[in-house]
Amino acid sequence: MFMRIDHIGIACRDLEEKIELFSSLFELEVVAREVNEEQGVKEAMLHVADGEGGGSYIQLLEPLSEDSPVGKFIAKRGEGVHHVAFGVPDVEGAMATIGGKGVRLLDERPRHGSMGSRIAFLHPKDVGGMLTELVEAAKQQ
Repeated sequence: MFMRIDHIGIACRDLEEKIELFSSLFELEVVAREVNEEQGVKEAMLHVADGEGGGSYIQLLEPLSEDSPVGKFIAKRGEGVHHVAFGVPDVEGAMATIGGKGVRLLDERPRHGSMGSRIAFLHPKDVGGMLTELVEAAKQQ
C-alpha cells in the first residue's frame, strides 16, 4: 500500500529561520512554498531524495494563527515532528482499506495537499499516537 515516506511534517514558529537551518545544515533545497488557509499554515517543502515511488521531503509548517491545528500543537508540545506522511498510489483506496481495518479517518474524502497532491489524515490514537497522512502525489504532465 505504501510506496515511500512522502514527507515528515515539522511544526515551527518561524518558517524562514527553519528553512535557513535545514538548507544550510543538510543542504536541502526548497522546491515549493504555499499558504494553505484551510489547514492554517504557511509551508515549505524541502527535497530530500528521489526514489522509485517518487520524491521524499521535509515539510516545514508555520501556523497562521495560534488557534490553528499546528498553532495548538506548538503551544502544547513545542516545535518538532508533527506528522509522518506516506505516499500511496490511490488515496481513496488507501482510506477504504485502512478505514476497513477500524482506523478512524480524520477526513471523509481527500483534500488539497502540498504541490497539488490529494491527502487524508488518520486518527493518531488509532496509529500508535502518530498523526499519519496519506499522500497521492499530483499526476505528472
